[in-house]
Amino acid sequence: MLVKIVRNALGYVFVLLDLLTRGFPRKRSLAEQNAIAEQTAHLTLYHFRACPFCIKVRRAMFKMSLPVAKKSVAEGSPYRAELEQGGGRVKVPCLRIDNPDGSTQWMYESNDIIAYLRQHYSSLT
Repeated sequence: MLVKIVRNALGYVFVLLDLLTRGFPRKRSLAEQNAIAEQTAHLTLYHFRACPFCIKVRRAMFKMSLPVAKKSVAEGSPYRAELEQGGGRVKVPCLRIDNPDGSTQWMYESNDIIAYLRQHYSSLT
């Protein structure tokens, strides 16, 4: 119980530090940002608010100005079961990628997610 309290408290310290140090997002014209929004509409990030690895991914998305849908999988959330059923486990961060062919890819690991975003959207950022 004490470990969970300390872990959650530290997580919110990380959230605060992220908010204070994240800098500014990439600036684009409204038309460019709308095009990015269309291109990222097939992405969803499953996350915990205070998870350091989730913060890392959200911070990268913020800096690249990538509007990716986010779903919190905190206990009691309906998205938790969605993540477990689709991805096979409740582990965050997890990026859900709905491909044009109708298939779905579930990507875990913050570094892999950030690399994917940079690879697919670096020319846009």
